[in-house]
Parts: sequence; C-alpha cells; structure tokens
Amino acid sequence: MAVSLYQLAVDAHDAKGLATFWARVLDWRLVYEDPEEVIIGADENALPGIVFLTVPEAKAGKNRLHIDLAPDDQAAEVERIIGLGARRVDVGQGDDVSWAVLADPEGNEFCVLRPKKSLLD
Repeated sequence: MAVSLYQLAVDAHDAKGLATFWARVLDWRLVYEDPEEVIIGADENALPGIVFLTVPEAKAGKNRLHIDLAPDDQAAEVERIIGLGARRVDVGQGDDVSWAVLADPEGNEFCVLRPKKSLLD
C-alpha cells in the first residue's frame, strides 16, 4: 500500500485571512476557496498543500505540530514575515538557539531556521 502526503490541515477562525498570510509567506497562491475552507499551494497541481478550515473556537495552547521554514537569509526572512503579520513568541526555546520562533496572526507557532547548506544540516 502506497501513501503520500496530500495536505496539512490548519483550523482557523479566519480561514481566508490565515491562508492569505501563509500564501504570502511561502510565495504560494490560493488554489481553492469556499466559506468553510481555503487551500493554498505552489500551484493547483503541486502537493502537499495547506488547507485552512473554518472553526468557531480560537487556538488554545502550544501547537503540537508546527512548520519549520529554511530561508537563505534568516534575519531578512524573520523581518519580512513579521511585516506580513507574524510576531516573535517565546515557547521556552531560550536565548541561545539558532532558530527564531514566530506566531502567525492566529497564534500558531512556527520556526525560521538558520540557512541550510543541505537538507541534512
């Protein structure tokens, strides 16, 4: 039996707003939208995508699953993403880590890593 990753699902109070934020962060586009869900992807045929699902409740607690971003220039990307609506957050990571922890406009934590030389760094 074969399986592949199709998409990540993210609960959101404002699905379109959060999808738009993440599309800007990743330089992706909205590929599907209805009142209950908005899907973003590199294009209509690229996998995986991210689907933002409308839910009535706000986020509660620290995420158990989060996105890690690998930029060419960490400092520049952190500032660009903050300019899009993210904010720095402290999840107990300490001051001596090589990554920056941010939260999207609905409070979902994610990390911007230091630049990678290869996928195994």
